[in-house]
Amino acid sequence: MDTAKHIFVTGGVTSSLGKGIISASLGKLLQARGYKVTIQKFDPYINIDPGTLNPYEHGECYVTEDGGEADLDLGHYERFLNITTSQANNVTTGKIYNTVITKERRGDYLGKTVQVVPHITDEIKRSIFALGETGKYDFVITEIGGCVGDIESLPFIEAIRQARWELGTTNFLVVHLTLLPYLKFTGELKTKPTQHAVKRLLEAGVQPDILVCRTERKIPQEIRKKLALFCNVDYDSVIEAIDNPIIYEVPLLIRKEKLDERVLTKLHLPLLPEPDMTEWEVFLHKLKNPVSEVNIGLVGKYVALPDAYKSIIEAFIHAGANHECKVNVRFISAEEVKDEKAAELLASLNGVVITPGFGERGIEGKISTIKYARENELPFLGICLGMQCAVVEFARNVLNWETAASREYDETSAYQVIDLMEAQKRIVKKGGTMRLGAYACKLKKGTKAYESYGREYISERHRHRYELNSQYLEDFEKAGMIAAGINPDTALVEIIELKDHPWFVGTQFHPELKSTTLHPHPLFVSFIKAALVCKKRKKTHVPY
Repeated sequence: MDTAKHIFVTGGVTSSLGKGIISASLGKLLQARGYKVTIQKFDPYINIDPGTLNPYEHGECYVTEDGGEADLDLGHYERFLNITTSQANNVTTGKIYNTVITKERRGDYLGKTVQVVPHITDEIKRSIFALGETGKYDFVITEIGGCVGDIESLPFIEAIRQARWELGTTNFLVVHLTLLPYLKFTGELKTKPTQHAVKRLLEAGVQPDILVCRTERKIPQEIRKKLALFCNVDYDSVIEAIDNPIIYEVPLLIRKEKLDERVLTKLHLPLLPEPDMTEWEVFLHKLKNPVSEVNIGLVGKYVALPDAYKSIIEAFIHAGANHECKVNVRFISAEEVKDEKAAELLASLNGVVITPGFGERGIEGKISTIKYARENELPFLGICLGMQCAVVEFARNVLNWETAASREYDETSAYQVIDLMEAQKRIVKKGGTMRLGAYACKLKKGTKAYESYGREYISERHRHRYELNSQYLEDFEKAGMIAAGINPDTALVEIIELKDHPWFVGTQFHPELKSTTLHPHPLFVSFIKAALVCKKRKKTHVPY
């Protein structure tokens, strides 16, 4: 039985208004009052998941503990609420149709004509209610991707309309996020786009309970009254969401607007206790009042779209706040870095991170960056492909295996120091076929990794097909690149380090995926600490 209260967050006028941040911020406030909250994202695209999408299409592909490839908004949910999500927290049109068609082929519908209503909408509702039926949560917040009025979103909106009837008004609430554009020429905030967006929602049979208005200016009283009148919501249910460059300030801003109070009142729940945001405010104070700063180079091939590396950027924010340090991330295209140009691009940095990715493009630039970091004692963090590139660079320039490469982009190399896992060699399909989700790792005592985590066993999330070829491990370790972390079940290398370097660490997993505001990832914390030491050393010209 579904005992949770369900809150649906829809959007109008335009996409990318911040439904994910509003959902996460509302969830944080409810959680801070003592409620158990989870958030799920429904995406209207027909892909089964974003796993096969180019990052320029969709931003980063987030990975859950249980191996789900998911929308990047799930990262916001985890970072804000300090929870873990699962495959069940991200549902796409593709997943819905795939499930329905599979059932039809199996004969589950007993020869009936399969239609959008009721079969597709019933499957959407089943997914909506699934988390609430676990009995683990007081609130399930469901964010609907895209815009109201999009053809792709219609089945989801219809499912929401039906859900109101099934849940009852005391267990159901719709928050509609919309845009109030400001026309500089007339000096006005315009309500008409919002009115039309709400009209489209009403035409689909869904009345919003609360209107959250994204705006670059304060909303005057008369505008709020106009919106309440024409959108058929209470005056105090018109909530201002003013632009703010710091997303972690949004929970406090919407708290001032009493969004959480409006939600609780409409769902007939008590307003006490007040949300305890003490830890959050301490984090924000450190974030907004740094006492130092460092410059970190982020070298990748999707740097034109920072959302492709969203979790890495946020992990630096968390680790920076931990040190009361502002982290200036400088995006560097891997294709621009050449051996002769490396010093020009990297000399002013206090640390460099080589990002995850797939394919050959930008590989040589990443290897040139790593060579510079290794030879100039620049703190280095390589993530997934970044670690693999570090292995290739070391093989070429230290072990003198000039043709060393990864099988991913060079089938002919005599030294394929990065190779496919045995289980991957016969796989042809792309989606969901990698090593995905959380795996255990045993750390070697006396290493930077062990020092960072402070314990021997850890669990981290993966998304890759290729691994360090263990037949070469002895050669690497003799030359100074050690396996600092090993999977205890498969003996696969999870972390590499250089012994004779101030801070040079590569991870096969994605540490950024487990960093949250209140629990910054230990490797990022340690990396920023090393960057601060590097900056001090450069200023004083003192060697390590």
